Amino acid sequence: MRKIIEIVVFVAGLLVGLLLCYVYLRERLSMQLELWKTEFGNQLRREVLERSRTVLKGRIGEQLAPLLPMFKHEPSDARFVGTPIDYVVFEGLHEQDPREIIFVDVKTGKTAALTPVQQKIKQTIEQKRVRWETIHIGTLEKQTG
Repeated sequence: MRKIIEIVVFVAGLLVGLLLCYVYLRERLSMQLELWKTEFGNQLRREVLERSRTVLKGRIGEQLAPLLPMFKHEPSDARFVGTPIDYVVFEGLHEQDPREIIFVDVKTGKTAALTPVQQKIKQTIEQKRVRWETIHIGTLEKQTG
């Protein structure tokens, strides 16, 4: 009988120890999880803000490009498109004598490269697969029969 009591006391002690260990670790891990979430959230916010700033700087750079010294064309000849390329330049348009049409993409940053779509557009232009099209809308008044 005494052996059974010792086993019951041992098992009860073991259960109490496990319960205390669980409560302690749950609190400690919960605090560590909250700390990690706070640190990770702050880091994520900083990264998102930095990316937003980079994108905004790029867009501002695209809009201001004709005013910058490295823009080789007359600003009044340039027409902003935005996507998938930034500008179409009608060289000589300011003189009412367009001589050349140039597609321009503005890149900011040191490693900026053409997107796959821009690369295909560039190839299409270089292969002279460009044409003119005129669309006549006609009158928009209601026709009477």
